[in-house]
Amino acid sequence: MTFAKKIRVILWGERPSTHEERKLLFKIDWFVLSFVCLQCVLSVSVRFTSEAIAFRYFSNYLDRANLANAYVSGMKEALNMTGHDFNTVSSMFTVGYTVAQIPQNLLLHVVPPRILFPMNTLIWGSLTMVTAAATNARHLYVIRFFQGVAEASTFVGAHFIMGSWYKESELGKRGAIFSSSAQVATIFSGVLQASIYKNLDGLHGLAGFRWLFIICGLITVPIALYGFFFFPDTPQTTSARYLSPEEKSLAISRLPPKPQTKLDWSLIRRVLGRWRIYAMCLICFQIVGGELESIGSNSLMALWMKASVAPKYSIQNINYYPAGGTALAIVALLATAVWTDYTTKRYQVNFLIAVCMLISSVILLVYTPISTAGKFFAFYLAGVSYAGQASNFGWCNDLARDDDQERSVILAAMNMMSNAFNAWWSIVFFAANDAPRWRNGMISIIILAPILVGLTVGTRILQSRDQRRASRSQGEGQSGLESKDEATI
Repeated sequence: MTFAKKIRVILWGERPSTHEERKLLFKIDWFVLSFVCLQCVLSVSVRFTSEAIAFRYFSNYLDRANLANAYVSGMKEALNMTGHDFNTVSSMFTVGYTVAQIPQNLLLHVVPPRILFPMNTLIWGSLTMVTAAATNARHLYVIRFFQGVAEASTFVGAHFIMGSWYKESELGKRGAIFSSSAQVATIFSGVLQASIYKNLDGLHGLAGFRWLFIICGLITVPIALYGFFFFPDTPQTTSARYLSPEEKSLAISRLPPKPQTKLDWSLIRRVLGRWRIYAMCLICFQIVGGELESIGSNSLMALWMKASVAPKYSIQNINYYPAGGTALAIVALLATAVWTDYTTKRYQVNFLIAVCMLISSVILLVYTPISTAGKFFAFYLAGVSYAGQASNFGWCNDLARDDDQERSVILAAMNMMSNAFNAWWSIVFFAANDAPRWRNGMISIIILAPILVGLTVGTRILQSRDQRRASRSQGEGQSGLESKDEATI
């Protein structure tokens, strides 16, 4: 193998051996990966040219980010919002998003994804435009709750679909590209909001924040049409015309064989009777690993800069400097994905996250003798915590490949636990008025980092045990067939 070929294999994986599989993989990337990624990324210019196309998940993410921007750009006064109204509006979205996680993702086994995703896209887009007509905070409570319900299948549904099409050696990088798209979205969301507010505020008598919701809603319409006509569902159910009958068969045969399972009452026993949901959802990823993202997910760097007395940062710098952490998150997602697909050891990413977060939190806990450059380093290093979004969802797809319905429930529960747990964790440990230090929050991270290592090791031991049992069963089954053949002869 040449050096160049070896580098290519490390970066993008082994090239399929046949022309037919290479062609199929290209189509999967084009129609599956592009769809879920472009849900996260908004390609837009300030003039909204023909390239201004956004896919639903980023539009949703953009709207959540710009709800805060809209709040400080006139929505507070226009809707007479007082007290904790803004926090309640945000919480209503979280409630809807959380309670709908498992039901929405089980619907993927009843309603074809090419129908469910576009339908939720249109519902979300319509509700976004309706937000522009809200006249009080109570209207926003209802709108945001149902927006959360409509969005519940987007992130987890994308991971489920990717796990249905891609091999274990292909999944990590695709999952990282998808997760990176959400990080890229955070960089551009403020730019789009500023452009809309600057150019459209007052147009036809509408405030800039109302135009923001109208435009974010409108751009979901072509995305819904794209998904309806081109999204290929799963290999077992696809009716995509751009896939030949041979390619549909190959899409199924290239993945490991699995028993036929169905959506019925036995799912409760299958999910709760196995260790996988407890390891992946309750401990290994979201309750521990998810909270290690707290420095980034709670925008602590921006709050620290705003509370800083010396040096004093401008509003512009407060908006721009934290993007360094987002950039490192993207690098960490992609770099660890390359490693995990090459080694097939996704659990190792949790060790990296634990070490980086331990270093970051210790620096920010010590705080006073640390230089400004050292604190910047600590905040940026915390971006590595996001690497678990791709590796742990990919790990879940690997663990539960033998049961599609269980896999769907676990993926949804992982996201559900993240939202439910973070709803109170961030308030207790990372309140905004604790800036600039968050002493209790940093102590919590120092405690959680080694716990993540221990739980990851335990989960890996259970995974290895199940793999050995499966290998023995397969070997015994093969021996039985050979003995039967010999007796027949």
